[in-house]
Parts: sequence; structure tokens; C-alpha cells
Amino acid sequence: MAFPRRREVKLARILFVGACATPVLTLAAALATRTGLLTPEVGYDLLARKALFGLAVVGVLAGLGLAVIALRDRGARWLALIGLVVSLATLGGFIWATGQVARTVGEDVSTDLAEIPGFGVLARSRTAQGLPGTVGVQACPGALPATTQALPEAVVYELQTRGVAVRRAGVTGVYGSRRGFWFGFTHDVVIRIRPGRTDIRVAARDGRPHGNEACRLATELSTALRVGERASN
Repeated sequence: MAFPRRREVKLARILFVGACATPVLTLAAALATRTGLLTPEVGYDLLARKALFGLAVVGVLAGLGLAVIALRDRGARWLALIGLVVSLATLGGFIWATGQVARTVGEDVSTDLAEIPGFGVLARSRTAQGLPGTVGVQACPGALPATTQALPEAVVYELQTRGVAVRRAGVTGVYGSRRGFWFGFTHDVVIRIRPGRTDIRVAARDGRPHGNEACRLATELSTALRVGERASN
């Protein structure tokens, strides 16, 4: 009877590795993409959004297999519990992220569609072709201009507070960019300052949907600048 028991222990360990492999491989793909070891097409488009999503489903099946073994072997219960929790949480995370991406309204958001702020000093970094068009308040309700001439120092503060690295700041505008933590995707930020009005533009450098990241950042900046506008009145 020792041989079946030994085989079950070995199988439980294999299933545990399968149940917990996806989050580890996802982290590795993200870091490899961020550091340039993998291209975004491989690390994000192929691995993270396709292959690893499928592997997450396999991980849940492995977790269920562990649960079956745990019914007969009490020593495998902790492995089964951890494997099931990790695999279900991982698959849930993938489903949630996929839903966020599917609901993306646009990754180039501007508070002024009649005269869209230009990228200025950031333009040379934006080399991707065929990027989606710019959207405004109809698609991103929080993308509202501040009806005042914001101070460059105040704009720089709001940008830096949100992790935006400022490239250039002046009385007519502030330019910066923010790099995402996981895969390293970059959003460029332009704050155009004019007498009586301050406009915002946030745009991803690539053509991928990022779960409305541009809209969220534009909304945060708009809210902060309009709060400053009310405080100065």
C-alpha cells in the first residue's frame, strides 16, 4: 500500500505546482516585458492575454484535482486549500482584467476635442502608428477642463503626486509621462495652460486598451485642477 500512497503524494505536488504556476509566470512575463527582455507583443499580447489566461483555467482544474486527493488523504488538505485559493484568485483576476480591457472607451482622452493639445516635447517618443482617435467628455465624463489659468507649479505638483515624470514645465503648459508598474506601458500627459482655461490630454503610447487608464488619470487631474480653481475663486 506504500506505493499508491507515494504516487498520490507525488501527484499532489505536481498538481500544486500546476495550480500555483500561473501567477508566478505572469509576474515573470510582466517583469520581462517591463525590462525589455520580451517585447510587448510576446510578453503581454501573447503570454499574458492568451497563453497564461488558458493556463489559469488549467490551474483551477489542478486545484480541483488536489481537492479530490485531499478527500482521501488528509495530509494533502493544506496543499489543496492553498492550490484552490491561488488558482481561483488567479483566474478571477484574469477575468476581471479582461472585463476592464473590454470596457475601455479610449486611451487617448482630451478635455478639448475642437483644438486637441499637442504632445510638444513628448512627440518624438510617440512612434507607434495607427493609434486610435482621441475621445472627450462624451466617452470619459470626468474629462472636464478647468476654467482658470492654472499655475505651472500647481500642475507639476498634481502630476508628480500621481507618479507622472515631468519632462517640461512652463507658463503655457506642462508635459510628462507615467510608466505602468507591471508591463511598463507608458501614458503621456499634456496640460495646456491658457488665460481662463486649462486643458488636459492623456494618451497611451501604444494602441492597446488599458482598462480606461487614460480616462482615470485625466479625471483625477481634472478634479484636482478644478478643486484648485474653486479654491482660488
